[in-house]
Amino acid sequence: MNAVARTRLLPTWIVVAIAGIFGLFYAFVVWSSVALLILQVNGPLGLNGLGWFVYILPIVFPLAAFGVAFAIGARRRAGEFSLAMLAGLTLSAAFWLAVVGYGTTSYGLYGS
Repeated sequence: MNAVARTRLLPTWIVVAIAGIFGLFYAFVVWSSVALLILQVNGPLGLNGLGWFVYILPIVFPLAAFGVAFAIGARRRAGEFSLAMLAGLTLSAAFWLAVVGYGTTSYGLYGS
């Protein structure tokens, strides 16, 4: 079999710069999720097991989305890499908003 090695199109500093800028936005989503978890745990009803699971998911999801977007886009052109990172960020933000909406309307997450 003929294996074709894919060459890197971008210098390392550009990859780091794009990933760093988007990483700050991903970190904001994670930080907002941690703040939401702390707010719900310290609320009047607390959280049950399902509530912990639901509120930990938006903390883990942006980290996984960042890793997947980085793996998909790191060896592409700058625009394509930025779009991959933006797509992952958009999914992370939409997932966070879905959890906020679900937590607002579902009382099955609260109480011990």
